[in-house]
Amino acid sequence: MAEPLIAVWDLDKTYIVGEFKVPALKGVTVKIARGAFVAVMGPSGSGKSTFMNLIGCLDQPTAGHLELDGESIVELDADALAGIRNRKIGFVFQSFNLLGRATALANVELPMIYRGLKREARQAAAGHALETVGLGDRTHHRPTQLSGGQQQRVAIARALVNQPVLILADEPTGALDTHTGIEIMALFQRLNREGMTVVVVTHEQDIARFAKRVLLFRDGELVSDKAQKAADAATLLKRREAAE
Repeated sequence: MAEPLIAVWDLDKTYIVGEFKVPALKGVTVKIARGAFVAVMGPSGSGKSTFMNLIGCLDQPTAGHLELDGESIVELDADALAGIRNRKIGFVFQSFNLLGRATALANVELPMIYRGLKREARQAAAGHALETVGLGDRTHHRPTQLSGGQQQRVAIARALVNQPVLILADEPTGALDTHTGIEIMALFQRLNREGMTVVVVTHEQDIARFAKRVLLFRDGELVSDKAQKAADAATLLKRREAAE
């Protein structure tokens, strides 16, 4: 059996707020295979964001074990975690997090600057990533010259440019209209078909339906883990466009 990309056992996370201990995750055990497309769901305070922060190497658990790409990341220091994030994880956020004065190309180059790549190599890789997300003709546009959907595509290109093993998307359609949100999910589905592992954190069932598996959190616990037949976003887009 193939080694999972993400594996956690008895994962706990407790925050200290003043004199109080606030449990955010309680004994979570789950594995996510390479090439999976998973939606992580749950209401506010359910633990889904904490789970995302832990598997994204943005935080450390209070107890338990966590492995990413066969490597234990428990007890690593901040520099080691930052290195793993840069090499292995591509992040996509609801607010795009683009530099307003930089072009699309320059925004996508950013992760490679931290790796010390030379300018020519960075620009070639960034241009290829923008082509991958359908923005090859927008390389010199700034965020204010792009639609919300195009800005999110730039963010996805930036997430892809270091060839990560995992795309971790936190509410990636939250700032977009319904049609554009489906376009973004169609892009994620295409990347997944090409072999990318995608984990999307969302509170929207309409977004989770595009995943192949849904993890549901409640009160810090993983209460449901179900495989499903994913809705095809590209087909849905064609139907919507034909009806207009």
